[in-house]
Amino acid sequence: MVALEQLEHHLGPAGPAAERSADDLAEEFPVADVAALDACDLALHYVPEEYGGRLRDFERSAALIRAVAGRDLTVAIAHGKTFLGCVCVWVAGSAEQARRVAALVAAKVPVSWGLTEREHGSDLVNGELTAVVDGDVVRLTGEKYLINNATRGGLVTVLARVTPEGGPRGFDVYLVQRDRLPGGAYEPLPKVPTVGIRGADISGFALREAEVHAVDDRVGEPGTGLETVVRSLQLTRTLCSSLSLGAADHGLVEAVRFASGRELYGKVLADLPAAARTLTECYADHLLNEAFATVATRLIHTVPGELATVSAAVKYLVPVRTEGLLARLRGLLGARAWLLDVRGDEVAQGVGEFQKVERDHRIVSLFDGNTVVNLSSLVSQFPMVARGHRAGREPEPGLAVAADLTAELPPADFAALRLVPMKGVSVLHNLAPAAAELARLAARDPDLTPVAGVVDALLAGTRELLGEIAVQPIVPPDVPPYAFALARRLATMIAGASAVALWLGNQQAMSADPLWRKGHWLLAALARLGVPADDTALDASHAVLGTVLRDQVFGSRLTSLLHARLVRERTA
Repeated sequence: MVALEQLEHHLGPAGPAAERSADDLAEEFPVADVAALDACDLALHYVPEEYGGRLRDFERSAALIRAVAGRDLTVAIAHGKTFLGCVCVWVAGSAEQARRVAALVAAKVPVSWGLTEREHGSDLVNGELTAVVDGDVVRLTGEKYLINNATRGGLVTVLARVTPEGGPRGFDVYLVQRDRLPGGAYEPLPKVPTVGIRGADISGFALREAEVHAVDDRVGEPGTGLETVVRSLQLTRTLCSSLSLGAADHGLVEAVRFASGRELYGKVLADLPAAARTLTECYADHLLNEAFATVATRLIHTVPGELATVSAAVKYLVPVRTEGLLARLRGLLGARAWLLDVRGDEVAQGVGEFQKVERDHRIVSLFDGNTVVNLSSLVSQFPMVARGHRAGREPEPGLAVAADLTAELPPADFAALRLVPMKGVSVLHNLAPAAAELARLAARDPDLTPVAGVVDALLAGTRELLGEIAVQPIVPPDVPPYAFALARRLATMIAGASAVALWLGNQQAMSADPLWRKGHWLLAALARLGVPADDTALDASHAVLGTVLRDQVFGSRLTSLLHARLVRERTA
């Protein structure tokens, strides 16, 4: 969280909400805000250290993205797209390509990622943009659609079909540097109006025999384009959770401030039992999302071979749960959640921020594979997940490092990314020893008995689920609907198991923090997953969460399991 605080200090208080609202309504790109991020050299955190950047650990970069998203999701998405555009090069490119791309990023050149097409969407294997190889020259022809930075981007990473039949080995990834192309070879398509992130550069482009070098501009070996994209998506899907965390940070602040100043029935709204429980349940949802995203991000460094499963789960679950969280807060705010010019009791042009937060966030679940795509990915991995469970494997040693926030992360090894988890999922393997450890802790401290009971219930539910997964027939594309229900449950169990691992890994170091003491946040978070919990203990935990949430909001601190002070200004 040090990086987040440093960025907050550099950026200073956020500009007036009216200015962001005006840009949003006019669908104007947030030029000034992006320039402020460029002035802080934020893009260098998208570039690995070995190529002159500042990306050593993804946890730090994720925190920076979250900080920007907590101010304005449009800005975070517009600026962060550069990382998505570069990631294939970090994963599969040559050192020369990486240095070339790093130099462009350092020069503040926006980078785009051309994957999807108008007729095929997320069905990448049927993409029609073609690459025709002619000696050392490759000519790219076709269209990519709904692409971020398609107009502003100076470098575009393009997935192209290289064989007529296509298929898993029929695609390559190419670097297309626009200033090296003649006029007409690259034509941006018109901006696409969107419900949220209205100011972002969402459009597309058409290539007309755009010439690139067959070797220098091809990322990875011939025929490995789809594999490179799938491995790269494991990183980008994980980092997308930071966008959701930032949106929830912003939404919670707006809701707490409103509920603390609104009077109904002679009482402050935040003190009414139903409203108070809504706030703390949304906060518990947020803390679970944060715990899951934190462990998943650290696993990039410590257990990259399992990221195929974990990244799909976190990309499905965190945005979807954040959508639900924001919808509940919208109900609490009532009409004011919909208004552009009303914030609490303040009436002024453009001050109503909540509606923009919720609108902007709706697109996050579509990024880098939509909800169905990520669930389908989990379904396809059922056999390996079930096999790992039957084998009774121990968790990988890297899980303990990922779950211990004081442990230094090793450098990320992109070559260790795998298309499927060969040994199952370590956080699930870890549940049984974690439950045993909590039972030992509860024997010494009876206050932990409710938490130990919830983890036992989570373990039982996970075992039942893995048994169902083991006998599920998987015949793509005719996957039965029930398989998707199992995939949703699997994502939930991975999230819950990640939260348990994080609490156990840090409970001693965080014992003075009221959120961590007696397992309050863990109990409330697991209960939000539907795991049965003792009502009396749960009420006590929600009381603690309510106090901490108000203290964080009015103390200008991040709504988080961890400590981070904010500079942004959201008051009138």
